[in-house]
Amino acid sequence: MAATAVQSGVTQPPNSTVYVRNLEESIKIDDLKEALREIFSEYGNVIDLVAKKNLKAKGQAFIVFDDIEAAERAIKEVQGFELFDKPMLLDFAKTKSDATVQREGTEEELESHKRRRLAEKERKQAQLAAEEQKKLKRPAGVAAPDAAAARPTKATRGAGLKSSNPGAGAVVPEEYLPPNKILFVQNLPEDYDVDGLTAIFGRFEGFREVRLVPGRRGIAFVEYEAEAGAISAKESTSGMGLGAESKPIKVVYQRQ
Repeated sequence: MAATAVQSGVTQPPNSTVYVRNLEESIKIDDLKEALREIFSEYGNVIDLVAKKNLKAKGQAFIVFDDIEAAERAIKEVQGFELFDKPMLLDFAKTKSDATVQREGTEEELESHKRRRLAEKERKQAQLAAEEQKKLKRPAGVAAPDAAAARPTKATRGAGLKSSNPGAGAVVPEEYLPPNKILFVQNLPEDYDVDGLTAIFGRFEGFREVRLVPGRRGIAFVEYEAEAGAISAKESTSGMGLGAESKPIKVVYQRQ
């Protein structure tokens, strides 16, 4: 490895997880993880190492030490060193890793940590989807409409309804709606009633009720006392096969 002149690049407060970016994306994940573990094990006990091959996570990794001092030493010594001919850029992770929370806390604290992380991820996805929709709705070089033209017409309230006014704000696809405490469940078998759905969704924290829609088959709303319960339920039930044909159900957050 050859050192490269790189600024410290540290923007986050110290914790035991090191965030590594600018990694060579063409290297196989197993080879990359092996190289990273060999390097960072010199600075302390590595209890977890996360590197993924999906498009958004490529070129990044998280190194989890069992104490903050080891992470600080690693950042100080490894910052800017080249791995596979690219200088590694290091910072402390924004949040504690799952491995750290599991090691320091209880099972309940770990589950709460995972729910918060998932909620934050889904909020970011919703924000990005909304921004992309705005770009698609405004051709390049076309100025933004004035306030009067952009004012949306009053629309009937209800899940999944869209304004007929082309000047209204971009509609976020339902897969990327931000978390809230009400789930919208679709593709349900016709023979599933409130009791059947309660048996499925009532297992999660803060369950309040299942509401069927009169005159509409195959859909329902499931309400929880807080976002945490809805997040856990959505994560666990989305795509679950129900009925004789095990048809997968679709679970999204209610459009607000």
